[in-house]
Amino acid sequence: MKTMLLKNLEEGTPLEIIYLSEKGLISQRRISVLEIHENNIRAFCLLRQTKRTFKISNILSARLIQSRYEQIG
Repeated sequence: MKTMLLKNLEEGTPLEIIYLSEKGLISQRRISVLEIHENNIRAFCLLRQTKRTFKISNILSARLIQSRYEQIG
């Protein structure tokens, strides 16, 4: 998981994550990683249009989002 987060941080490619909140709710988010810490990340959430903190252990899955140009080519 951390490898994908580091790749996102370096390349700036958005990620789509499935996240388990502290309240036990599952959500799907599109994020751009801003900072990586030992147990959490600071990211810009494209859904909420604001910076958010996510616990790495609560990220259930993550995948890189291809740009429109990559999908066409």
